[in-house]
Amino acid sequence: MSIRRLPEHLVNRIAAGEVVERPASALKELVENALDAGTSLVWVKLIGGGIVRMEVADLGCGMVPDEMALALERHATSKLPESLVGEDGALDAVATLGFRGEALPSIASVARLTLESRVLDGDGWRRVVDNGAVVEDGPASIPLGTRVVVEDLFARIPARRKFLRSPRAEYAACLDAVRRLAMARPDVGFRVENEGRGVISVPPGQDRPTRVAALTDRALAENAVGIDFVRPVTGSATDGDMALGGVASLPTFNRGVADHQYLFVNGRPVKDRLLLGAIRGAYAEMLPRDRHAVVALFLDLPTSEVDVNVHPAKTEVRFRDATAVRGLVVSGLRRALDKAGFRAVQRPAMDVAALFTSDNVAPRDPDDPHRHPRKGGDSASSFLGEDGGVTAFAGPSEVRERPTFFTPPPQGRAEPAGAPPPATIDHPLGVARGQVAKTYIVAEAEDGLVIVDQHAAHERLVLERMRAAMAGGAVSSQTLLIPAVVELDEPACDRLEARADELAAFGLVLERFGPHATLVRATPALLGTADPAALVTDLADELAAYDQALSLRERLDHVAATMACHGSVRAGRVLAVAEMNALLREMEVTPRSGQCNHGRPTWVKLAHADIEKLFGRR
Repeated sequence: MSIRRLPEHLVNRIAAGEVVERPASALKELVENALDAGTSLVWVKLIGGGIVRMEVADLGCGMVPDEMALALERHATSKLPESLVGEDGALDAVATLGFRGEALPSIASVARLTLESRVLDGDGWRRVVDNGAVVEDGPASIPLGTRVVVEDLFARIPARRKFLRSPRAEYAACLDAVRRLAMARPDVGFRVENEGRGVISVPPGQDRPTRVAALTDRALAENAVGIDFVRPVTGSATDGDMALGGVASLPTFNRGVADHQYLFVNGRPVKDRLLLGAIRGAYAEMLPRDRHAVVALFLDLPTSEVDVNVHPAKTEVRFRDATAVRGLVVSGLRRALDKAGFRAVQRPAMDVAALFTSDNVAPRDPDDPHRHPRKGGDSASSFLGEDGGVTAFAGPSEVRERPTFFTPPPQGRAEPAGAPPPATIDHPLGVARGQVAKTYIVAEAEDGLVIVDQHAAHERLVLERMRAAMAGGAVSSQTLLIPAVVELDEPACDRLEARADELAAFGLVLERFGPHATLVRATPALLGTADPAALVTDLADELAAYDQALSLRERLDHVAATMACHGSVRAGRVLAVAEMNALLREMEVTPRSGQCNHGRPTWVKLAHADIEKLFGRR
């Protein structure tokens, strides 16, 4: 078999397969070109999920006819400085989204592409390329900027067309691509239409948190923390800093999939496993394993510290010092979450609030004065006659006929009335008023009712105490009068023995006791009377799951979290009001106390307005 050159049109189609995988990848390239052209506004129109037609228009610098013809040739670009072309470090100086010069010719080889453009004080021009062949080239009447129309993508390549997903799925991918680019450039306005219907409209000049909230979930603005963290670049001849910015959701504001994690490196949307792993590490012990944070992280670092020429789609990058980048992300996120203190997502879901409503309650009369007590007079006097007697229930027979809505006996407990209750103004989590089901603390705050899960809250407090003790030296231990023997399989004993020094730093002193047992000589004093066998068994399981994949710091965090779970106040324990208030006060000054070590909320609040709605007063 002889070797021969492939025809030009086939070469272009092969190259297009690397750049144009689906409509979303073509759209991404076109929007990036618009942003590189210096536009202040980008219009996108989609039909058939971008398969039938996609249009991108901008107000950028535009192109003259000769540049338009050159732009449709492979590996022709204006993005690399002319002084650096031919230099070894040319790609290290890339500061634009595009630089390969492959997008337009690749798209034009697998679709019908119409390119229109006009520069300032120049005439407009149109060039049409149909699957690699120029079919029109002449003047056009258009405004300043550039407009690109792509029609019938992969129409002449049935093998590629049949692997596309449904128009709805392709539209979703296109929308995600535009959304990421719009987040990266809050200074630029974006308008997106699908089948003639507007789906995205954000103005130029927004700040980053506002833009992110507008493109994801508007509730994120109230349930997120800002990130602003800088570290100098080390171990490199390049001077500069690594900076991490953006927004990150509170741990209790999460999603079931990781699709709401947006990552940007030097303004370029990327999908990087290193950064995704760093996010997971930063939220360790604050999220359940099947939940994911909502974040938009913007990493800026010198161009010499990152390689963007890894894949033709430019969505993958490589860092010169991956460890430093991971450390920056983890530290920046944790510092921002620490500043959030005891914050958590507090507004109850409507389906949860509906559980408080009894189906047996008859609809209220709109004219009933009890519905709006502030408008209909004093609520207490509404139940009293002129002589102060009760008039709402006329006689015993009427009382007996009234349905009983809550048949189970009360499960709450409150302290006897005595001294006046303390003021709630100075305490964000309020003042304890009682305990429900020996599990939940009920507190009255200035703006509503606070319910605290005592076990979840104390679990977080114990973990943070252990971390603080570790930062100050070591956790004090409590020697057991009689060492406990814990029987485990041999691999589990091996794992515990290998980490004995790390565990000792937490106050847990272990000693190998034969092939299938471990001796517990001391436990952390913070844990009180924790069960040594249960504690060691859980630690062995944690080490089996995470030991090899995590750094030392992350392993220690897992160990501390497991210990904290065993040393916290259990559900079912009766607490005195003084103990409840002490727990609330410590929560208010403890970082990340709004969620337990497993990511569940430690407290929720029913605002006064929510309570009034439950009783039909609003």
